[in-house]
Amino acid sequence: MTDSTGTHEAWAAALRAHGRRVTKQRLAVLAAVEHQPHSPAEHILATARRDLPELTAQSVYVVLNDLTDLQMLRRFEPPHSPALYETRVGDNHHHAVCISCGRVEDVECAVGHAPCLTPHWDQDSRPMTIQIADVLYQGICQDCQRTQKLPAERN
Repeated sequence: MTDSTGTHEAWAAALRAHGRRVTKQRLAVLAAVEHQPHSPAEHILATARRDLPELTAQSVYVVLNDLTDLQMLRRFEPPHSPALYETRVGDNHHHAVCISCGRVEDVECAVGHAPCLTPHWDQDSRPMTIQIADVLYQGICQDCQRTQKLPAERN
């Protein structure tokens, strides 16, 4: 991997701040997710094994769960897909998923500020203060539109 020393130092500092030891396994998983955002655990394992061949699948799952709980990683689950992970945390961005090839792209907040959407509460609701909106856009990417000769927009 070609991650900078500064990135590893930042991850190490964050792990220590959360009371976690800085381990090769944690750093390898973080580097793999950073290198290939929006990846499932099996791809993270394959990427991390390039630097750490003895890494087990169980270790990766344990590290992914722990780093997600610490909010050092973000986990999201598109329909018909395993959970995907990314290192972009701490903002309220969303995702667009191509329903043809599965490509995932980040989408900035829908209206420019978090939480992006204001819910409509009916009279029987018990309203709450919304802190995060999780929007998933689904469509067909431009590459798939070209190769499948599909229209760019559907009405």
